Formats: sequence, C-alpha cells, structure tokens
Amino acid sequence: MVISDQEQAGALARAKRHHLERVFVNPADFADKKGFEEAISRVLQQYQVDLVVMAGFMKVLSSSFIKAFSRRVINIHPSLLPSFPGLNPQRQALEHGVKISGCTVHFADEGIDTGPIILQETVPVKEDDTEETLAERILTVEHQLYPRAIQLYSEGRLLVEGRRVRIL
Repeated sequence: MVISDQEQAGALARAKRHHLERVFVNPADFADKKGFEEAISRVLQQYQVDLVVMAGFMKVLSSSFIKAFSRRVINIHPSLLPSFPGLNPQRQALEHGVKISGCTVHFADEGIDTGPIILQETVPVKEDDTEETLAERILTVEHQLYPRAIQLYSEGRLLVEGRRVRIL
C-alpha cells in the first residue's frame, strides 16, 4: 500500500494502476506534526504494514514514530553516508571535490540520515558533473539498490547489531 503527503504524487497514481491500496494524508489537516504522524500510524496499523519504505518523504519523523516502528522504517539517501547527510547532498559532494559519490539505504532513526546502514553503492563523480547530472546517475542506482534492501528485509536477512547491519 502507498501513503503520501502529496495528493498528486506519482506513487499514488502508480499504486492505482497496480490496484494497490493508496491513502493521501494531508499535513494541512492537522494542527501539528504529532497529529499528522498519528494519522499515518493509524493507516500503517490498519493495513498491518511490516516495513515503511520512505521515498521522497522529506520530513523528519519524531522519535515516538521511530520507536513505534523500530527497525521497520527504511530510507534511501543520495550520498555515501555518513558523508553529506540532509539536503543537497550532490551539491555538497561537488563542493567537496569527492571523486566517488553514491547512495545509501539505511534504517531510519531519530537523526537525519544517521541510522544503521543496510546497503551502499558507489557512483563515480565526473569532472563535468553538475548537481543534476550526478543526481540522475545516483537515482538510477537508487532504483536498483532500494528493491534489493527491501528484499533482504522481507527475507529476514538483516540483523542489526548496534550501528552495524549484518546481511545473513
């Protein structure tokens, strides 16, 4: 099932085409972040969701939400964490002159892009790269890496030991 905080999200249209359940939760309908997250939690519980896969969700989840779904929320970030967390990671990479960038799938925790790392994949940084060209090449890799991480989770092959994730 797909939940989105954007009514016109492509993911909702795609879910409809594939006959999947879909729910739009409008943040503007709630007085605060807590109410918004509680609404999302209710939907997740209603559909007995095992894994929350964040994609294009640009909000920091509260510690109470993360605790309620401990080790069941994953995120993907377009950098090799812990380098360049947060916004504009491609710009950060180019400004730092790195030769390799990439993407990281990680469990979400209370920080911003700080959770235990599940998978990473590298992408070379080219001399003539712009934020856009680097982001495009990273996105291609993200589309391969995220499904692999979801599969590992669904097969019960991820074991979190402190900050490390072992693949069984």
